[in-house]
Amino acid sequence: MRKKYFIILLYFISCFVYAQRVSEDLVPQRIILNLTPEPATSIAVTWRTNIEVNEPKVQVAISTQWIEFKNDIINSSAMKERFITEHKEEIFHYSAVIKNLLPNTKYVYRVGSDSVWSEWNQFTTADDKNSEFKFVYLGDPQNNIMEYCSRVFREAFKTASDADFWLFGGDLVTDPLDDLWSEFFYAAGFVFRVTPIIAAPGNHDHKLITVDGKLRRSREIGNTWKVHFTLPENGPDGLKETSYYLDYQGTRFVIINSQANVEEQTLWLENILAENSNKWTVVCFHHPIYSSGRERDDQKTRNAFQPLFDKYSVDLVLTGHDHSYARSKKIFNGKAVDNNVNGTVYVVSVSGPKAYPLGNKYNNLMVKTGENVQLFQVIVVKENKISFNAYTVNGLLYDSFEIIK
Repeated sequence: MRKKYFIILLYFISCFVYAQRVSEDLVPQRIILNLTPEPATSIAVTWRTNIEVNEPKVQVAISTQWIEFKNDIINSSAMKERFITEHKEEIFHYSAVIKNLLPNTKYVYRVGSDSVWSEWNQFTTADDKNSEFKFVYLGDPQNNIMEYCSRVFREAFKTASDADFWLFGGDLVTDPLDDLWSEFFYAAGFVFRVTPIIAAPGNHDHKLITVDGKLRRSREIGNTWKVHFTLPENGPDGLKETSYYLDYQGTRFVIINSQANVEEQTLWLENILAENSNKWTVVCFHHPIYSSGRERDDQKTRNAFQPLFDKYSVDLVLTGHDHSYARSKKIFNGKAVDNNVNGTVYVVSVSGPKAYPLGNKYNNLMVKTGENVQLFQVIVVKENKISFNAYTVNGLLYDSFEIIK
């Protein structure tokens, strides 16, 4: 009799353990918000689970002071994508764009299914007016992200917890592997669940190919980029979600995939700069116009883009790749100009632990340079001024300037 009871007990224990494991596998992971081309009225949400969810959803409502928001929930269905990791593990990613939102409004949302949901998180839509806003810029996390970048991300959030979004300048990981993306999300903690991000891809975010017996970075973005992000699809053919643009409260943000053929993107770039009615223009891509690295000088990117930046009065260009810091004077036609005339400020920065020796090729055009320093930038855009502050990982002000127009 005792043996029978013992077997029954084992059965119920195994059922409980199995159910618990299945439940954990259904818990949404790597939840992230992305901006859309209409940030005042929509937002994108992406997440994943270890096992497949049949009817993935996003639930959203206007935030309230208590939990009565649950009486006014709107359900949105999500798209599903099966993904196989480098370990041959089957994972499922989900994405949805929540539309018809109110401008400058705080919402609560959660993701999941009828059986398992994430916690409730909050976000605020952009204003539909040209009002002041703040964003964080980060270059190249790339290496040893969990170990060395976690404190950068968290110091950035402590310094600018009210940032409207974060912008990454490429090389989010050193190889497009799921394990490394796990580190990226670990380092950010809950930040991506409450603060939308946009990103330009770097060379390391692209697939590796073999050319003449040597490994090279291809022009094809890694599949891990595509499944983790839901970014705007208004870029050139073949580069959607890696080259794109959006308008945010009076500023046009242009994100460019500089690992792709830059010459072929110039017509697209000129079109969106020519029809830009915003007062401010910020452009972000990975490979610098003016390299700060000792062994680098990306002439192809400079020749393709700088004439357009001059022609259409781009205000600020944010880049990475060189694993050092460099901030230029205001530049027009390759020369430093006075602050009261048209010109562009070029910035190279790095948030990760990998460092390259600092070069001096363009020192005559630079105001501030540095090496062996992990940085994050807090940028405030006002009606007539852009204020830029670069901070070290221990929270000290490293560089600061203003663009007035």
